[in-house]
Parts: sequence; structure tokens; C-alpha cells
Amino acid sequence: MKRLFLALFACIYAQAEEKKYADIVQGNSDVWGNARLENIDSYGNGFGPIFLQFQGHLQSSGFFAWLALGAVLGVIIAFIGHYAIIGPKHFDHHAGKPIYAFNKFERLYHFVAAVAWAILVPTGLIMMFGEEFGGGAFVRFCKNAHGLATIAFAISVVPMFLLWFWRMLPRAYDIKWMMIVGGYLSKKKRTIPAGKFNAGQKAWFWVATLGGIVMIATGASMFFLDYDIPAMRSALGMSQIEILRASAIIHNFLGAVCAVFLLVHIYMAVFAISGAIHSMIDGHKPEEEVYVLHHYWYRELLDKGQIAKSQFEAKYPRL
Repeated sequence: MKRLFLALFACIYAQAEEKKYADIVQGNSDVWGNARLENIDSYGNGFGPIFLQFQGHLQSSGFFAWLALGAVLGVIIAFIGHYAIIGPKHFDHHAGKPIYAFNKFERLYHFVAAVAWAILVPTGLIMMFGEEFGGGAFVRFCKNAHGLATIAFAISVVPMFLLWFWRMLPRAYDIKWMMIVGGYLSKKKRTIPAGKFNAGQKAWFWVATLGGIVMIATGASMFFLDYDIPAMRSALGMSQIEILRASAIIHNFLGAVCAVFLLVHIYMAVFAISGAIHSMIDGHKPEEEVYVLHHYWYRELLDKGQIAKSQFEAKYPRL
């Protein structure tokens, strides 16, 4: 009985000492006490409330992920409808002389970027729906593939940006292109106000390059979660946790935008214009396609003496 009493007393004493230790060390120390709140900004400051709404409600509840998936599916359904009602535009690939549009370097960088995006978008969506996929090895594989594809895109984005920067700057005729949606809502073929790249391609270019660079930066910030760069914090005037919060919000929203734009780009290049994808394989566009869909570029080449007058001037009026 005496031994039982001593054991019970020892147990009560140990619990009291443990609580006393916790109060002193965890409640009052600089490491476990106030400093824990000082090192991590309150959710009521800066990006905290936005992050709490986004991650705590929109993301964790699945609302944003389902919204992004809905946007992607909506675009796919719209394209199926367009293909069924309007159909693709066909241009003669044999009449006239093919026009050299893209050199080997342009096609190489575009190919690398295209493969990277084809991996980034689906793996990004799978990571959004990680819980639905049960997590585990498959989602981790997608996360690693996402990271490797990011490296491939990072290698291609700068040279691609420099190669096409001047051509991608907005022009006055781009407004006319947008007003008629590039003629894609009509079955009739007519000359379209566009240069070497049309307004839609230009929009995708800026989203893919500048937006892609932002995606790389925000993704890297989240991937290297604890890698603190004081110079960056100083330049942005933000704490490390604020940078992470902002990165998560921007990366998710911009990722959804990029996914939609990528689908538009694929549809236009593969389905809306029959055979258009071949220009990124052999570098040439058929003369009729250039004359109709890139009319101002045709006129530029003609004025510079780089091509002869097209036989399609007799079929389609010049702008």
C-alpha cells in the first residue's frame, strides 16, 4: 500500500513539474512564447485576411479548384460547339509558294515550352485536387514532374521572349482583329487584319512569358518554403510569410488563367485552322493562310521584296 501511495505521489509530482516547465519554457521564453507570434505575422495583417479567405475557404473547401476545373471544361465545351457549328478553316497547302515563318531556334524553343506547358497544366490541376486523388505516390509524382517541367519552361521562356518581343507588341489593327474575333465566328474566309502574330496569339504570348515568369517565381517561393532571401524581403517590403501568402494566391489564380489560355492556343493551332500546327514543325505556312489570316505580314513581306505578289489577291480583296 505504501508503494502504491508513493507511486501515485510521484506521478502527481511529475505532472505538476511538467506543467510548471511548460509555463516557464513554452509560455514565457523568447523562443516558444511571444517570439512565435512575432516571427509569423498575424492572419489579421497584410495578405493574412486574403490568404485566410483563399486557402481557408476557397482552396481547402475545393471551391477554387472546382471553379478552375469548371473554367477549363467550359472552354473545352465551347470549342466542341465551335468545331461542330463553324468548323475548321481550310487553306490550300499546295497552291502558291509556302512562306518561311519560323527558323529552327524558334521552333526548338517553342517545342520545349509546349511540352513543358503540356505537363505543367494537368499536373497543376492534379495537385489542386490532391485530396480527391488520395494524395500519395501519384500526387508526389505529379509534383516532381511539375517541378521538372518548370525548369524546362524557364530555359525556353527567355530566348522565346527575346525572339518574339517586337512582333508581339500591340498594333492598332489588333483592335479590329478583336472586334471580329479574328473571323473565327464565321465560316466565310476573308482577309483578316493581323501581322505575323494576331491579337489572340499576342495575348497568349504575354500571359505565357510574363505570366509564366511570375508563375516560376511564385512556384519557387512555395517550393523552397524556408529559403529566406533578405534582399528580396527588403525590396518588396514584405516579411517571408507575407511573400509565401502572396505567392500561393497569385500562383493559383494565374495558373487557372494560363490553363484556359493554353487550351485556346491548342484549339486554334490544331483544330480551328487545319494544318496550322505544321508551321511549328517545318517552319512554313501556306501562302493562302498568310494572305488571309496574316494579311499585314503578307503586305510587309511584299513591300520588302521578300515574296512575290500572291495569286490569292485575285480571290480575296486586300485590306
